[in-house]
Parts: sequence; structure tokens; C-alpha cells
Amino acid sequence: MKQLVILSGKGGTGKTSLAAAFAHLFSQSPFANRVVLADADVDAANLELVLQPRLREQEDFRGGQVAVIDESTCTSCGDCEAVCRFDAIHHTDSLYAVDPIACDGCAACVYQCPSESITMFEQVAGRFYVSDSRYGPLYHASLYPGRENSGKLVTLVKQRARLRALDEHRELVIVDGPPGIGCPVIAAASGADLALIVAEPTAAGVHDMKRILQTTEHFHIPALVCINKADIYPLGTKKIEAYCWDNEFQVAGKIPFDEAVTEAMVHGEPVTAYKPNAPVSRAIIDLWCSVMESLSIQNTCMGL
Repeated sequence: MKQLVILSGKGGTGKTSLAAAFAHLFSQSPFANRVVLADADVDAANLELVLQPRLREQEDFRGGQVAVIDESTCTSCGDCEAVCRFDAIHHTDSLYAVDPIACDGCAACVYQCPSESITMFEQVAGRFYVSDSRYGPLYHASLYPGRENSGKLVTLVKQRARLRALDEHRELVIVDGPPGIGCPVIAAASGADLALIVAEPTAAGVHDMKRILQTTEHFHIPALVCINKADIYPLGTKKIEAYCWDNEFQVAGKIPFDEAVTEAMVHGEPVTAYKPNAPVSRAIIDLWCSVMESLSIQNTCMGL
């Protein structure tokens, strides 16, 4: 079983469109029904919008703690408000209360309270889902606004997807990763056999590509680069190619700008399924074959 994670240094580069297209292409190979999908962008999960899955399971995700004040025993001394570094405790008419959004869960107020009126409670920070898509089971989640522990929720999504693949002897886990280089990205990339870095030929795109490549290199994760919308700014594309050449990273594919991608998204389809002969689809198929070759998964491009 192999794990492929699709990453980028910034959002909006086309990770989800590629993940959906790869899921479709794998379903057309001899390994149909042997892929598991994971949307690890728990702050803005959207792979389900393209795959249109059927929800099978859902459960609360509990992460972090929040302080709660028992008004019946509170003496309104104000010690909790004074010790809180996050301005999460406020008072009205001599009654003290905790703002659960502002509370960081540090429990300083618990230790400071002389009447022991403050208790830490585990909070529901999001939801975890298991769905069935046209191309395989999909593991995804949503973190509630203002909540933390996105890295922990990403780890849960990844672990469940990996266990499903191992239990059912599936060939591949495709992870649609979060943008950036923070904790959620590290959690999504952990244990991956290969990272596909999606870059755009812009000044910001080149900078962010370098950051994510440094991240994967730090964690010893092999990485390939693909350039999305490569034809809109040829000079930027050449800069990406030059950087990859100088630093021994392979540019596995260059995807042209094509309105077929937008049309496919509107219709809730991977572009390779919606318009298989469009220039962008042919470029994605070539990229897919390069990725599968790097993962040593043979015969996945037969008939494409």
C-alpha cells in the first residue's frame, strides 16, 4: 500500500482538482476499487464537492479543553480574570464567565481560583466523516470555526484512511493535503511515500513552492513538482524549472490553463471524466503516469 499526498505552499493551486482527477484515473486502471481517498484540508474541505459522495458515518471530534465557571460557587473575586492571558474571562453584574472562543485551554484560571469553581471540559471541535464516492471510500472532516487542533484532526483522517487501505488490501491512499507548511501539512505528509507539489508560475507561487519543498525535504519525503497553469506566465514556469533543476527536483508535469476545469467543477465532475480529451485532461493523464511510475505502481496507465 502506497500513500500519495498532494501539497502546495499556498491555497488555490489546484490540489483538489488533481486529487479528484487522480481518483478517477485510478478507477479506470486495473486497480479499480483499490484506492482510498482522504481530504486532509479540515479547515476548508472541498474534495466532496467534486466527488459527490454518500455519507455513511459521522462522529464528533473532540480536541482541546475550555474552562467553565460554576456560578453557584464562584465568589467573584476576579482572580481568574487577572490571570487569564487571553482575555477570555469577562464579568457582568459581578458574574464571571468564559468566552469559549477566546479560551486557550491553558487552565491557569483553574489553578488560580481559590473557591475551585472552574473546571476544564473537553470541547467538540469538529466533525469526522466517512463517505462512499464513485471512486472509493472518502475520509474527510470539518473543523469548527475558531477551533484548534487541526493537526490532530488531520492525523485522525489519515489514520482511518490508512487502516481502511491496509484492512482491505487496497493499493493506494490519495491524500488531498492542506495548504502551507504548518502542523496540518506535517500531519498530512507524515508517512507518505511521495509528495506531489502543485506550484503556480507567479512570484508568490515560486516562493511558496520553495517553502513546501524545504518542508518535505526536512522530513525526508520524496517529492515531485507539477506546474499548474504553466502557460499563463512562461517566465515564471522557467524559474520553477530552473529551481527544480538546480536542487534536483523532478518536474513531473506541466498543466495548461483550461476552462474545462471550471466547467467540470460546476458539474461536480473530475475534469478527466468530464472532458477526457481536453488539453488539461491529457496533461493530467501524463502527470498521473509519471506519479505512478515514481510510486512503482505498474500498469495504471493502460488504456488511458
